[in-house]
Amino acid sequence: MQNTLMDSDTPMTSPDLPRMERQRLHDAVVEHLQRLIIEGVLTPGMKLNEREVCERLGISRTPLREAMKVLASEGLIDIVPNRGAFVSKMNDTEIWEAFEMMSGLEALSGELAAERISPAEIADIKVLHQAMLVCRAQNDLPGYYSRNQTIHNKINEAARNSMLRQIYLSVNRRLLALRFKSNFKEEKWDRAIHEHDEMIQALEARDGKRLAGILRQHLLDKRDSVMADLRDASARAANGKAA
Repeated sequence: MQNTLMDSDTPMTSPDLPRMERQRLHDAVVEHLQRLIIEGVLTPGMKLNEREVCERLGISRTPLREAMKVLASEGLIDIVPNRGAFVSKMNDTEIWEAFEMMSGLEALSGELAAERISPAEIADIKVLHQAMLVCRAQNDLPGYYSRNQTIHNKINEAARNSMLRQIYLSVNRRLLALRFKSNFKEEKWDRAIHEHDEMIQALEARDGKRLAGILRQHLLDKRDSVMADLRDASARAANGKAA
């Protein structure tokens, strides 16, 4: 049976979607749905039931459909004629290649940023890093992840390359949910924090080659973590069917 948000017989308790305010409605709906996809409330392959989503968010279908067009242009959802909108789902090859591409984009961002970043920007990143550590201590994964991604984003911005920026944003949107999930296990979470410590040290030293290497490996490690989790999930599903 097709997984949807939400089928008519779905209990009102799942998932918990707060009603939206009317101010800045279009941007707010886009950001809200992006966050739900990133945090796994809306899972890959899930169908978006327009009526149910509108009721849950307290909006009309017009802003929802406008938001879905934006998400479709970003590769986060697929709109299928006569079938509706579905959260995009990448296959294993697409995931592997996207992380491979992202590792190169992050590495180039770091190499250029080490040359071009300002002291004020480094200071901002260090403040974000400390806030990220507080979130880790509180087991606040959404808060941690938001600050984590802002750090990566600021490094990319500090590269001062508009073409790199456009490609970076395009590829990264497809990977945000997978990057979020890669921190579910505490040892992986803590290793990522250690790598962020090293990133800041390389930035402060203006060591572009070192920062590029750290960022490249950081993304490849996430790729390997995601692929391992997918293999484990497939194995569990196969064992469940066999049973």
